[in-house]
Amino acid sequence: MGLSPSMAPPSRGLVPGPPLRTLLQTTIRTPYDARFSSWAIPGSLAITKGILEPAGRAEADFGRFDVKLVIRNIYILLCGSEVPVAAKDQEIMDLFDPAIPLPPWFSEEDLSVYASLYEKSGFRFPLQIPYRSLAVDCGYTDPKVSAPTLLIMGEKDYILKISGFGDYIRTGAVKQFVPDLDIKYIAEGNHFMQEQLPEQINQLILTFLGKHGI
Repeated sequence: MGLSPSMAPPSRGLVPGPPLRTLLQTTIRTPYDARFSSWAIPGSLAITKGILEPAGRAEADFGRFDVKLVIRNIYILLCGSEVPVAAKDQEIMDLFDPAIPLPPWFSEEDLSVYASLYEKSGFRFPLQIPYRSLAVDCGYTDPKVSAPTLLIMGEKDYILKISGFGDYIRTGAVKQFVPDLDIKYIAEGNHFMQEQLPEQINQLILTFLGKHGI
């Protein structure tokens, strides 16, 4: 099963705080090839400002602010339907607008729980996996996922507007590597749809598992 990556810490359900909302989340990597370099991911996109670059730049940018403010900004910035764009002299955190509230499905309590975990772990690992590892050639000669797979995409996920990426999913080209792929779209889903619409996501997962006798 594939879901749009989340800033949610892996230990989200293991600490006191709001209950875990989604049954299962995992990320499936497609192998590196020429298609990755052909996707139009210009340096002006906010997500490339350090996140897709070697360690150091994003960490320095995030380090200028309180952990809670960083997470707040990331959720607000990436839950929109438009691709976030930064000027040449801007970093991700420079796009923070204190006038914009948290999305209604992400509470201040959620924010506090996430911040408490990232204060301990830092941001290095979530930046590395899956973002900075996208361009790593793992050396697979015939990379395919043969197991039945569920991919859930939010129609309002900004990532579908990145040239090449949306077509890769919508045309079914991704099935070259995941032949038995079932793609479901959530009309109102954004980049964090597993937190935004957990009941819908959970139902899709349960239906998929039941379909395969799991």
